[in-house]
Amino acid sequence: MTPTAATTAVAMSGGVDSSVAAALVARSGRPAVGFSMQLVDRLAGVAERYGRCCSPEDFRDARRVAERLGFPHYVLDLEQDFKRQVLEPFAADYAAGRTPSPCVRCNTYMKFGVLLGRARAVGAERVATGHYAILERDPRSGRTRLLRAVDADKDQSYFLFDLSEEQRRRAEFPLGRLTKDEVRETARELGLATADKPESMDLCFVAEGESYREFLDRHALAPADAAGEIVRSDGAVLGRHAGVSRFTVGQRRGLGVAAAERLYVLAVEPASRRVVVGGADELARERCTIERSRWIPFERPGGALRASVRIRSTHPGSMATITDLGAGRAEIRFDEPQRAVAPGQAAVAYDGPLVLGGGWIAA
Repeated sequence: MTPTAATTAVAMSGGVDSSVAAALVARSGRPAVGFSMQLVDRLAGVAERYGRCCSPEDFRDARRVAERLGFPHYVLDLEQDFKRQVLEPFAADYAAGRTPSPCVRCNTYMKFGVLLGRARAVGAERVATGHYAILERDPRSGRTRLLRAVDADKDQSYFLFDLSEEQRRRAEFPLGRLTKDEVRETARELGLATADKPESMDLCFVAEGESYREFLDRHALAPADAAGEIVRSDGAVLGRHAGVSRFTVGQRRGLGVAAAERLYVLAVEPASRRVVVGGADELARERCTIERSRWIPFERPGGALRASVRIRSTHPGSMATITDLGAGRAEIRFDEPQRAVAPGQAAVAYDGPLVLGGGWIAA
């Protein structure tokens, strides 16, 4: 089959979610073509061991689903793109004392960047994925709005805030109004091979039992760390560490120092090679600044914006006032102090189910 402008490309990971997304596209009567992305090859030096994605079994499952649904399936070798767009920035963030959010970058630069470009090159105009989120057109502004999924436990809107208007317009999330149970039941009804396949959790490119540091070491991406001091917020030296890339704000375990109270990482300072630690009460912050902001219903806030802000994917959200500072920056003032506001993470603002936008925590 030769894709046409009416064709929808489906990103197929070999899991149940993307399989059902593909089935719903096919059920709509539109022509479809499946693409799986080869992002990370077999772990260097570890025979037949793969990350939580990109294994031969995953691609076989995706192909079996595509065959059952009656459309072609292809595997795209995107390893170099993934290394450049996701893995190298992931390593650079740790080296700079930031806490990376690779899933956001993967959506923005890979699924709706590189993959969308490949799909359009062969004639398809849209990319459907198994994300749990909702897209709808605002009839007044004509902009494409992003909303939380119906299944609050599976909602992935946080990871999609950085898509541009053009990317949102060409994206499709068929699962947004379904629950996970309904997705699995649909897969069983259709006899899809992935119906009862376990979910991939955490970083999909890291193998089971592998730490992110071990992954970076194996792929020669680990930052060149230098030893430094572990200090309290008052400057008292508690010990030494082997490199700042091993620490993130809010971290409690693996600090390598003994103390009468529980200690947490308060700040990572690459320039001085210091890791600052303190008690839980010192983690709370009343404000933060974001950069490289992306706003969805509007170009930029017209004044002080009230919203519920999530400062990491597992954060439930806290009410705050957002003030635009210009040049893609904004200040967020929380009504109540928030713990572990980590530079490098995304801060995403919501008005009820509507995603207003967000940015990257800078300080």
